Amino acid sequence: MSDKIHVLYIDDEDNNLKSFRATLRKDFKIFTAIDAEEGLRIAQEEEIHVVIADQRMPGMTGTEFFEKMVEINPDPIRILLTGYSDIASVIDAINKGEVYRFIDKPWNIEQIKNSIKNAADIYFMRMELKEKNIRLKKLHSEMNQFVYSLSHELRGPLMSISGVSKLAKLEVEDARILEYFEMIDSSTNKLDDYIYKMLDFYRSTKIDHKVTEIDFQVTIDQQMESYQAKFDLSHFKIDLQINQRHTFYSDDAKIRVILNNLFSNAVQFQKHGPGQKWISLSIDVLENEAIINVEDNGIGIDKNSQSEVFNLFTRATQKNVGVGLGLYMVKEAVEQMGGKIDLKSALNEGTCITVTLPSMK
Repeated sequence: MSDKIHVLYIDDEDNNLKSFRATLRKDFKIFTAIDAEEGLRIAQEEEIHVVIADQRMPGMTGTEFFEKMVEINPDPIRILLTGYSDIASVIDAINKGEVYRFIDKPWNIEQIKNSIKNAADIYFMRMELKEKNIRLKKLHSEMNQFVYSLSHELRGPLMSISGVSKLAKLEVEDARILEYFEMIDSSTNKLDDYIYKMLDFYRSTKIDHKVTEIDFQVTIDQQMESYQAKFDLSHFKIDLQINQRHTFYSDDAKIRVILNNLFSNAVQFQKHGPGQKWISLSIDVLENEAIINVEDNGIGIDKNSQSEVFNLFTRATQKNVGVGLGLYMVKEAVEQMGGKIDLKSALNEGTCITVTLPSMK
């Protein structure tokens, strides 16, 4: 591409075309057309940055020309030459031709030079932004493939290690050796949980919404199965209440991210020692929103830490559980779906988190 700005000028008067080319050819690469049809052909075949058209042309006005040009090549910045008496045409050009600026006739050479340069600056900024968006979409697509491929490749060997460890424990009687295998199991479980967290993090922050009808009873039943397989809930009293009186539409994957992290926190941040441990999970689906409430009687969150627990990699306790992603993911998922989140907690008494989500259809 030439370093010069490419300008297409359309005018039905040949003298105007010659004068324009002679005056501006040293500063810009000039293309001219005697009518709108020729101008459309040039705009389709050549790389054009700025287009200038006279409003009053036979057959097709400047506004009509720009309207057609937007369909075949919307990128060049458009300038319309017109008179003050053409105010109706000016309004029409704004609405239909997406004109950048108007220059009244007869035009001034410095005025038109500055207008072309300013218009070209906009053109090149838009092209740069367009290229960056294309690269960003490509990166986003590649990142999707990478995350899912990586999780699959990591979980395969982990499951093999876990399986071999379980078989070995069946054949080993030495307590010290069994302890080593327990350590292996503990580490593989932590790494597997971390991989799931990374997938949840990606789903909640990077992937666009996929809106479907949500049956919360079905969702909770499925999630409770996985929680019972993952956690020892024998010492917990679990209170579930699902009140869905209306149809609700949302992103199922993001809702599961919210539920998983809130329930997981309620289990993992419980107090040690005697006493009844309990978790309450209630969901009320109203006409236009769903209210998810998760409450526990665990260790709670210190008042000074409550404003920071939704930040990335922030932990409100020194307890060696998690990596500080859970509540951040919850907050991101909730905000992306246009909802809100409220936290109430008292140290050594427990935590209550309420999520309000709007129906997305």
